[in-house]
This record gives sequence, structure tokens and C-alpha cells, in this order.
Amino acid sequence: MGHFSSLVFIMILVGAAGGIINYYTIATRRTADLNLLIRFVMLGIFVTFLVPFVLSVFGSSLIVDSEGDPANLLNYVAICLAVAISPRFFMSNVSDNVLAEARSTNDRVDMLQYQLRQLQEELLPLIDTETEDDALAEYSNEVAPVPDELDSTSSKVLKTLGCGRFIYRSLAGLCREADTDESTMVKTLGFLTLKSLAGKVGGRKGVRWYITERGRRLIEAGA
Repeated sequence: MGHFSSLVFIMILVGAAGGIINYYTIATRRTADLNLLIRFVMLGIFVTFLVPFVLSVFGSSLIVDSEGDPANLLNYVAICLAVAISPRFFMSNVSDNVLAEARSTNDRVDMLQYQLRQLQEELLPLIDTETEDDALAEYSNEVAPVPDELDSTSSKVLKTLGCGRFIYRSLAGLCREADTDESTMVKTLGFLTLKSLAGKVGGRKGVRWYITERGRRLIEAGA
């Protein structure tokens, strides 16, 4: 009976010590919390009382051998202390995994938002082209832009922009179809952009050019 009482006292003392160790391990990032300390101590004591059961499951005779043997008694104390502080490692691993998963999720969300912004920038010109505007309805009743304002090169490039199978055209493709050198094409596209007849957008494949609604109306007018 005396040995049993000693083991119970050891488990209570070691369990409480393990709970205090766990508390002060995480308390560096928190303010003092008495209720949290009590919960840690109670948890340490509770898991320590599972030690005899675990030892019996594995067929260990350490409890019996510890009676009158200081070495085995110290081994039992060490096992109790290890079990008492084990919840800290469990909670630490879980929290680390949760934080890592949260960071990974945030990174994926940021990437999706970036891709969404890029897609939005690429689709805006198409949406603007296919959406009727009140200003355009009023503009249709007014005099169309004078085709003579454009030189032959600008008119040719504008028609190339509006008649290709792609909405967003690359500089190389425009040069090839319009049979124009790159320097002239860049200047012409810049002029058309200033006239709001063309526009450009940056995407995953680089800068692409497109024709605006005003440019399409100018082509229909005979530019």
C-alpha cells in the first residue's frame, strides 16, 4: 500500500510539473492566464495516470520492479514526465501543420487573384466591344469619322486588327499580315491608340493589340 501511494504521489507531482512545463512553453507569446495554467496541469496529471495502463499493455513489470529499486523508480518518473509533456509536442505539431496549410492556402489564393486580374485585363476590351453603350447609340446618329484622317498604312493596320481570326494580335503577327516592318507597325499602333481606334493589353503571352469599337465603326464606314 505504501508503494502504491508513492506511485500515485509521483504521478500527481510529475503530471503537474509536466503541465507547468507545457504552459510556460507557450506562455511566452501570451499573457498570464491562471485558467489556462490549471487546464495544463490537469491535463498533465490525467495523461500521467495512463502510464500504468500503457505499461501493462506492453507487458512491462516496471511498476512492480520499482518497489525498493531507486533506478527503476527513476525510470518510472522519467516515463511519467515524458508522457506529461507529450501533449505539448502534439499541439505544437498540429498548430504548425495548420499554420503551414493556412500559408499554402493564402499563397494559392493570392496566385488565383493575380491570375484573375490578368484574365480580367484581357477580357475587358472584349466586354467593352460586345457591350452596347448609350454614348455609341447617340454616336451612330452623328457623322462618322472621316476616313481621310488615316493614311494608307494606318488604314491597312486597322483593317488587319479588325479582320483577323484573333481578337488580341501580336506585333509579329500584325507585321506579317500587314507586310510592314516592326518599327513602322509600332508607330502606327501608337497612333491608332491615341485616336482610340486601337488598344493594347498585357497578358501571360506579353503585350497584345486589339481594335476598339470606334475602330470597327471606322472600318465599316470605309476606312
